[in-house]
Amino acid sequence: MIALTLAEIAEIVGGQLHDIPDPAVTVSGPVVIDSREVQQGSLFVAFAGERVDGHDYAQRAVEAGAAAVVAARPIGIPAIVVDDVMAALGTLARTVVERLGTTVVALTGSAGKTSTKDLIAQLLERKGPTVFPAGNLNNEIGLPLTALRATEKTEHLVLEMGARYIGDIRYLTGLVPPRIGLVLNVGTAHIGEFGGREQIAIAKGEMVEALPEDGVAVLNADDPLVLAMSSRTKARVLLFGEAADADVRGEKVRLTEDGRPAFTLHTPTGCSDVTMRLYGEHHVSNALAAAAVAHELGLSVDEIALALSEAGTLSRWRMEVTERPDGVTFVNDAYNANPESMRAALRALAAMGKGRRTWAVLGPMAELGDASLAEHDAVGRLAVRLNVSKLVAVGGREASWLQLGAYNEGSWGEESVHVSDAQAAVDLLRSELRAGDVVLVKASRSAGLERVAQALLENSTEGEVTGR
Repeated sequence: MIALTLAEIAEIVGGQLHDIPDPAVTVSGPVVIDSREVQQGSLFVAFAGERVDGHDYAQRAVEAGAAAVVAARPIGIPAIVVDDVMAALGTLARTVVERLGTTVVALTGSAGKTSTKDLIAQLLERKGPTVFPAGNLNNEIGLPLTALRATEKTEHLVLEMGARYIGDIRYLTGLVPPRIGLVLNVGTAHIGEFGGREQIAIAKGEMVEALPEDGVAVLNADDPLVLAMSSRTKARVLLFGEAADADVRGEKVRLTEDGRPAFTLHTPTGCSDVTMRLYGEHHVSNALAAAAVAHELGLSVDEIALALSEAGTLSRWRMEVTERPDGVTFVNDAYNANPESMRAALRALAAMGKGRRTWAVLGPMAELGDASLAEHDAVGRLAVRLNVSKLVAVGGREASWLQLGAYNEGSWGEESVHVSDAQAAVDLLRSELRAGDVVLVKASRSAGLERVAQALLENSTEGEVTGR
C-alpha cells in the first residue's frame, strides 16, 4: 500500500485512534486480515466472522510487527476503531486507488474469471507494473485487499468481481470503479440463488453500468446475453469472440494433438498466430477477452500473441496438469465447478487423452437449485458422448445423478462408478491406474477433490487423503 500515517487512515475511514502513542506512525506494509501474513508495518484488519474473530488475533498481529489494527472496538493495543470494519476497508481501498490514478480493469462472468484474470495480468505485466489478485479474491473483502496492494509504481490494477445476488457487482464497482469493464459470459453458476440466466445477466451487467463515459466495455460477441449489455452502458464497446463482427476475434480455432488451443488472433491493428500452453478449447474465449483488454491498453498484436503463447497457470487447481514418473497425467481442476466449466473440462480431457485411457473423477456442482438434477445428469451423459473411459462420481446425491446420467446414456456398466468420498476415489484409482492414463479431477470447492490428485501424486503408495 502507499505510505499513510495512522492519523491519515483514521481520517479516511472515519475512525477513532485508541492506544496509539504516535498517530504519525506510517503504515508501510501490506493490509492483511490474517495475523500469519503480517509484515513489519502492516495494517491488520480484524473481522469478526461466524467461526473466527480477528480481534482475538490482534495482539499477535501487533507483536508480529503490525503498526495498528482496524477494529470494531477498543482492544488495548494500537487500534483505529470504526463502526463497520468492512465498510472501512472498502473506503480505504477506494481512496488509495483514487489517489494513485492507476488504470483499473475489472472482469466478471459465470465461468473463466480467474483464468482470464491470470491471462490479463501476464499480458499487462509486459507493459508495466500490474497488481492482480492471487486466486479468486473477488468479493467485498478480497477485492479491496487486492486494491490496497497498489503503489505509486502500479500502472494497472486488475480486479475479479464475483456475484451471488443482484447488486453485488454494483457494490464492488462502487468500491473501486473500473475504467475497463469485461464481461465474459452468462452461464448457470449460482443459478440457484439467482433463479435464472436472465437474472444472472442483470447482475453481470452491473459491471458495464458502472463504467464512465470515457471507459470501455469489453463484451463477448459470442454470448447473446452479454452482447445485449451494450445498451446498458455509456462507455465505448469493444467486442471479442469468434463472431465475424468481433473487434478482437479468433479464427482457425483448433486443438493441438495434446489438447492445447491454437488460433489466429485478429485485432484492429493486424493478426498473429497463437498456440497456448494451457489445455482446453475453452481457453480461446478467455484468451480473446484478455487480448481485447491488452489491445485497448496499447499492446501490439504480435506482443499479445507472444504473451498468450507463453502464458501459464497462475492459480492453483485450475486445469493444473502434472505427469507422474510412470506417465499418468493428472488434470487438477478441482478449485470449483459449474455446468459450463464441467463441460469445458471434459472436452479438454477428451482432447488430451486421444489414444490413451481417460478418467473423469467428478464431484458435485453446488448452488444449482432446482436445476441440479438435470445438470448433473447432463454432465454424466456428456462424459459418455466424449468417450471418456471411466467416470468416477464422488459424493452423495449429486454424484449419484452424475453416475445415473452416464449409465442411462450408454451401456457403460462398470465404466461408471459411484464412490462415497475422496478417500474411496483414491483407493479405486490407486488400484486401477496404469501408465499413460489421463485423470481429470473436478468438483465444486466444497467437495475438496483436489485432495484426490494430491494424494495420488505423492511418492508414497500408502498415504491417505488428509483434510484441507
